[in-house]
Amino acid sequence: MQFTLNGQPFDFDGDPDTPLLWVIRETAGLGGTKYGCGIGACGACTVHLEGEATRSCVLPVSAVAGRNITTIEGLSPNTAHPVQQAWIAKDVPQCGYCQSGMVMAVAALLKQHPHPTDAQIDQGVTNLCRCATYHRIREAVHAAADH
Repeated sequence: MQFTLNGQPFDFDGDPDTPLLWVIRETAGLGGTKYGCGIGACGACTVHLEGEATRSCVLPVSAVAGRNITTIEGLSPNTAHPVQQAWIAKDVPQCGYCQSGMVMAVAALLKQHPHPTDAQIDQGVTNLCRCATYHRIREAVHAAADH
């Protein structure tokens, strides 16, 4: 099966029921997308599927055949994306484990809502952060929107 991963053609010839997360991490060797819960609840595994934030731990790779996937590595090769810059400026990460998924969720949200309200942020970014840096996350979302 073939799909596009971070702008490059990618072939996978394994089990079509393999979760996309494991194809990204184990086959493609991209470690930025994290395993958190395995049930699509926490969002550590968030990637973009055709530009939409998608939980990759519960998505079989067969569902992405012929489609475009972007991981945190493909968002920006040098952390120049406005969300990444806002994350740095607002010192968002504490442990950092959830942050790649969080950044991907926020990047997708800002495409839909370039200047989101707090309610839109709450509705659009359902990722969990065990360190509870939510106040800095919200500040960074608004900072990225103002970029």
